[in-house]
This record gives sequence, structure tokens and C-alpha cells, in this order.
Amino acid sequence: MAPVTARPQDGTGEEMHALVERLYPLCRSITGDGVRATLEIVGEYVPLRVHEVPTGTQVLDWTVPQEWNIRDAYIADAAGNRVVDFRASSLHVLGYSLPVSATMPLAELRAHLHTLPDQPSLVPYRTSYYKPDWGFCLAQETLDALPDGEYEVRIDSTLADGHLTYAEHVVPGQVSDEVIVSCHVCHPSLANDNLAGIAVATFLARELARTTPYYTYRFIFAPGTVGAITWLARNAERVEQVRHGLVLACAGDTGQLTYKQSRRGDAEIDRVLRHVLAASERPHSVNEFTPYGYDERQYCSPGFDLGVGSLSRTPYAGYPEYHTSADNPDFVSPEAMADTLAVCREAFAVLDRNRRYVNLSPYGEPQLGRRGLYDSLGGRSDAKEAQLAMLWVLSLSDGEHSLLDVAQRSGLSFDTVAVAADALHGAGLIKA
Repeated sequence: MAPVTARPQDGTGEEMHALVERLYPLCRSITGDGVRATLEIVGEYVPLRVHEVPTGTQVLDWTVPQEWNIRDAYIADAAGNRVVDFRASSLHVLGYSLPVSATMPLAELRAHLHTLPDQPSLVPYRTSYYKPDWGFCLAQETLDALPDGEYEVRIDSTLADGHLTYAEHVVPGQVSDEVIVSCHVCHPSLANDNLAGIAVATFLARELARTTPYYTYRFIFAPGTVGAITWLARNAERVEQVRHGLVLACAGDTGQLTYKQSRRGDAEIDRVLRHVLAASERPHSVNEFTPYGYDERQYCSPGFDLGVGSLSRTPYAGYPEYHTSADNPDFVSPEAMADTLAVCREAFAVLDRNRRYVNLSPYGEPQLGRRGLYDSLGGRSDAKEAQLAMLWVLSLSDGEHSLLDVAQRSGLSFDTVAVAADALHGAGLIKA
């Protein structure tokens, strides 16, 4: 993977990495105590409102499943040695495995073993959420070393009526229109595909909570697919308030940043991310929407059609460590997570300040000097650019063009354009 562009850090990257390391051992799934324990830890950083939705609840075309919990699991040889041990890694058990207590020959056990023959030293991540089954995941090298014989198989799990758990953190804004930031909390020990997104979302929420943003920001920590669907089903009345959104996933590897556009392709969040990534000169790619991936596909489903894109580094399934035991805390870096956080920060700063204005003196160029606007630029090294920005804002303030339009058409930075708009607004020459 390409190196992350070096940027000064304030320790936030290390803090996020420490959160990833703390969450890594927990066994998460689409339901269960692992999700609750994860949210409890996140709640130490930002206050969360936790929601429990009972098994059997109809959520759009889905039904909330039974809750799965696991205490222990292993395969032991005839001498009692654990050759596969859930205590060593939560990846070792097929997610949602039914309880098992049996002794069987290796030939029979093989049907329940999952490996990666092309990556023989790695343990795969596998689940069976909606088809009753049980199984273990292990390295192909481990399986190849097992002699024929009898093995004790034990999965101490429960699958029973319970709840699906998700949580929200809301940063109140100046308006009730919302930006949603969503990440999935259902994967077990996978540092990039799960935990890095949780960490970036958590620290972004913490930063925004220290400000008074224009929009209201709603952070959603939910299991993938069924969790996002549950949130949409339970918040149908709020969906109309969602103006923009971003799904965070695979946020910590050292690959270049990748933005996947919303289904619309021309939503404001799409234009903002394209602009911010290009202006930053970071290595990046912008991909078209596809109905496969993370929860952007739920928020962008045609009935809702929300302006929600997805920000990651290397996209899902785009790196060999994906859904394997190699996606561990060593695979993600503080610098990469800090860089992802910085892009979110920059994008939301643009989103929050992007307005459409109307020129209140549209007939001819207003006299800026008489209003002290030129004098205010005296001594500034960028005085000519700032003056040009004012003229561009006045020219395009027709109620149809946003400040982002002005920046892109003029070639000036968004910040320069926004500062010019603030000055013109303060002088009574434009109105929102």
C-alpha cells in the first residue's frame, strides 16, 4: 500500500489507535453482549443513547433476529490440548454458531472447518447469520498439521430471543437539518474493517461536540445491514431532515483515500468530498455508487435516496488482509486514521459553511471601498486574492450558486471564498 502523506499530528491518531486496540478482543456480531460492550467503551468518549430492539420486530422487509452470545469455544485433541481456541481469537468461531458439545473424527469435523488455502497462515472471518449452522475458522497450516483421530468439539453459545442493539450520539446544530455519520459495529476482531471506522467516528463526534455547527450531526453506531435498516425503519419521520451523510469504513489502513459517491452522484456531499480531496492534493480515488458495500446502500436505497456517500481508505475486499486475522491492530496506523479524520473535518467544515447567497446590490459593481472592505485587506499578503474572491461572490450570488460553486469556478480556495462571503454579508451586500 502507498504511504500516508505525512501530516503534523496532535496525538489524536495515537488515541484512536489505542481505542482500536481496546476494542479488538471483543467478540462482536449483529446482536449480543459484544456490541453492548463495544458501545459502553465508545460511551466513555462521547455520550450515547443506546436502543434495544426486540427479536421479531419487523423492520422494513427484515425481521430483527434472535440474539447470539458466546462464552467459549474450542477444538481439543485426544490429549485435551486446544488446537483451535476462541479465547485466542474471536475469529475462530463461525459467527452465530449454534451450541455444540460432541466428539467426532477429523473426517467428520472437516465439513465444519473454514480456511483460506491461498493464505494458509491466516484465519478467515465467516458468519452464518440467517442459516442455522456451526463451525470453526482456522489457518490452513493448522488444519494441515492435525492428525486423524477423535476431537472434542465445544461451542458454548446461545441463540435466543433478545434484542438488536444500536446507539446514537447527536451534536446539536444551529438548524435541525441533519448530517448522519454511520459506522458498523458488528465485526469481531477486525481492526480496519470495523474498528478504525468506529474510532474515527467517535473522535469526529468528540471534536464536533466542542463546536456549534450549522447542521445537527447524528452519529449512528449500528450493526451492518440489519442495523442500518432498523434505524431507517424506526426513524422514518426523521429521514426528511437528513440532508447529507457519510458512512465510515476501512478507515485505518495506509492505502490512499477512497470516496464512494451516493446513489445520486450529484448530492452535495459528493461535490464536497470531491472538492476537498482534490484541493488537498492527497492521493485519492472517487468511485461511482454501486449497490454493494457498506450501509450507504441502505441509506441510498431508492425509497429513501438519501445523499449519503462512503469514505474509506482501501475499499472493502481491496486488500489481502480483508476479513482475515491479518486485519489486526498492527495493520492500521495512527497516521492513517488521523488523515481520515482530517478529511472528515475538512469536508464538514465546507459542508457547514456552504451557502447560497443573493446579491443585494446586483446592478453594477457595488463600491467596496466606501464600505471599508478594501481597507480591511490592507497589509494582507493575499489582498488581491481576497478582493477577487469578493468580486466572484458578488457575481455568482444569484440564489442559484453555492459558495462551493464559486470556489470551483474561480479556482480560489473554499476558505478564501467563505471569508469573502462573511465580509460581504457583514457589510449588508448579500443575504442567505
